[in-house]
Amino acid sequence: MDFLIDLWLPILASAVGVFFASSLVHMVLPLHKSDYGQLPNEDAVCAAIREGGAGKGHYVLPYCVDFNELGSEEMQAKFAQGPVGFVTLKDSGMPKMGATLGQWFVFTVFIGTWVAYVANLSLVPGAGFTEVFRTAGTVGVLAYAFGTIPESIWKGLSWGISLKFVFDGLLYGLVTGAVFGWLWPGA
Repeated sequence: MDFLIDLWLPILASAVGVFFASSLVHMVLPLHKSDYGQLPNEDAVCAAIREGGAGKGHYVLPYCVDFNELGSEEMQAKFAQGPVGFVTLKDSGMPKMGATLGQWFVFTVFIGTWVAYVANLSLVPGAGFTEVFRTAGTVGVLAYAFGTIPESIWKGLSWGISLKFVFDGLLYGLVTGAVFGWLWPGA
């Protein structure tokens, strides 16, 4: 745990850097504006969900209790008729952006801590910028860039959306690597 004492500054500074980079990506660039679409019958769908009493959670359509049901004619008809998908419901009310941004910042600190751990294992104090950047940036890219790929594989998230998040993760990894390279002890 000594690495936390030695690397607290790059951990926090990389978290701040990633936080600001992600703010720019999502608020200034038009990259993610097309990630979500509106259902043509949104009001009717919302009314049906409210009427059904579904609360906060993650749901699958059509739902089957046991995979053995997939072979039944009834379940096959439900899949053929559609829709087939996943629905995630949050608590009702205005989005709590402060809490969400707070969780995102804590996550960036968490990633920075793991980057510090791996960099501490593989680098020495006084290592050059390029060496630190390469190691910390690689770990940062791995941590930030590929989390949405399984969402495209298993849940049908558009590959275009996943690739945009891979781009974001590459950027966040590069920011992380640059901050660690700049603030590496003894550099």
